[in-house]
Amino acid sequence: ELPPSEFMQVADSTWLVLSVVSNGRAPSGSQATGVTKIARSVIVPLAEHHVSVLMLSTYQTDFILVRERDLPVVIHTLAGEFDIYKEESGECVPVTCDDVSNGFLKPKPAASPTLHPVQSPQTRFCVLTVAPDTLPAIATMLIDVLFYSHSPPREAGASSQDLDSITFFAFSLIEGYISIVMDAETQKRFPSDLLLTSSTGELWRMVRIGGQPLGFDECGIVAQIAEPLATADISAYYISTFNFDHALVPEEGITEVIQLLQQRQE
Repeated sequence: ELPPSEFMQVADSTWLVLSVVSNGRAPSGSQATGVTKIARSVIVPLAEHHVSVLMLSTYQTDFILVRERDLPVVIHTLAGEFDIYKEESGECVPVTCDDVSNGFLKPKPAASPTLHPVQSPQTRFCVLTVAPDTLPAIATMLIDVLFYSHSPPREAGASSQDLDSITFFAFSLIEGYISIVMDAETQKRFPSDLLLTSSTGELWRMVRIGGQPLGFDECGIVAQIAEPLATADISAYYISTFNFDHALVPEEGITEVIQLLQQRQE
C-alpha cells in the first residue's frame, strides 16, 4: 500500500516466512528454537543448495525468509528432515514435494561462500518485549528513538574493524507479539516497568557481518555465523536487515565468539 517513492528501496523478490516449531507446538507456546539450533538442519543445507535466506529472530521465536521462487528447492531440501506445513485459512496443511515440484531441477552445487568481515562494537544491547496493551504508553518515546535520536548513517566503506559503537534499534510486531532490540543506554529512557526481558536480564553484544552492504543474492551469510556458534553450543539472536546481518550473543561469550569466527576466516 506504500506509494512508489524515490526514498524507498524495495528488493525485487517476494519472500515467504518459515518457522521451525518443536513437537508441533505453536512458537508462542514454546521456548524459542534458536538460530544456532536450526543451523545444521535448516540454514546450512539451504546454503549448500544455493538458497539465499534472511533471518529474523524475535523475542518469541526465529523466522527464516526465503524467496518464493526458491520454494521447490527449499521443500526438497528440508523434506527429509522435517514435516512441512503451510497455512491455509488459519489451518496447517501438510506439504509434499509433489505440491511444489513443478519442473524442479536440482540446483548446481554452490560455490564456496564468501567469508565476510565481522565487526564487534562495544555497544551493549537488550532484547525486550512489551505487552501490546501498554504500547501506547511508550509510543511517543518509540517515535523519538526511531526518527529523531540517531545521526545519519556512515558512508559505505567508512566503517572500520575497530568500530567502537553502532546505532541499532529493531522493532518487530508479528501476530500481535512485539520484539525490541535497543542499546542499554536507550533502554534507560523507557519506563522499566513496561519493558519485559528474560528473568536473567542479560545484556548482549553484537557481531555485524559485512564491511559493505550485502545484497540479497548471496547464500551462506547466515551459515557463516550460525554454524560455528552451533558447534560451540552458543546461542545467538540474529537479525538480517536490508544492508547487513547482525548476530547478538550473550555478553560474557563475545570473546569466544570472535575467536571462533576469526579461526573460521583463517
